[in-house]
Amino acid sequence: MRNGDSGADSLPASQFAIQTVAVIGAGTAGRSFALACAAAGFDVFLEDVMPANLRRAKEEYSDLAAKAVASGSAGRLDLALTVDDAVRTADVVVDFVPDELESKLEIFCMADRMAPPKTLLLTPSDALSITDLASCTYRANRCFAVRGGMVVGGAVRLVHPKRTAGGALAAVQEFLRALGSAVRVEEDADAPMLVKNLG
Repeated sequence: MRNGDSGADSLPASQFAIQTVAVIGAGTAGRSFALACAAAGFDVFLEDVMPANLRRAKEEYSDLAAKAVASGSAGRLDLALTVDDAVRTADVVVDFVPDELESKLEIFCMADRMAPPKTLLLTPSDALSITDLASCTYRANRCFAVRGGMVVGGAVRLVHPKRTAGGALAAVQEFLRALGSAVRVEEDADAPMLVKNLG
């Protein structure tokens, strides 16, 4: 069982400013999200174990990049072959793995181990308790779930564990709003299934 960094609870949103986004999973949803982030001016590292998915993303990005440069909102899309390469400098890690406990835990634990301490973890999940997932990291107060999908420009619910770093929560809200999403914040009401120690 692990605890979040209690010193991070009171840090302002500026300490968690999001510019670099790691997207884990370049299937249709992950690829679309990564491209939307780049179009909105974020620097994106997109990782997938399937090279064909990364090739598709590169092709789609080349079309998008010309339009983004013309509009002055160009971010960057870099492809990563490993999770370590993707999260190394990330401000936020967003995973697009199947919405099942084992897959999510694997990515959360890998990102927690490999990403810088300031990095926030964000996962689209309609089925799992973010409190459970967060309890398996050393940054439990900087983990968030999005309910309602990660469709850019849609309405989403941003779910957080009871103990959350306020600045981190504000930074994730700002990030999602920059992508055009209408954000409603909620404390995790799901009954946790794992034993945890969140302090």
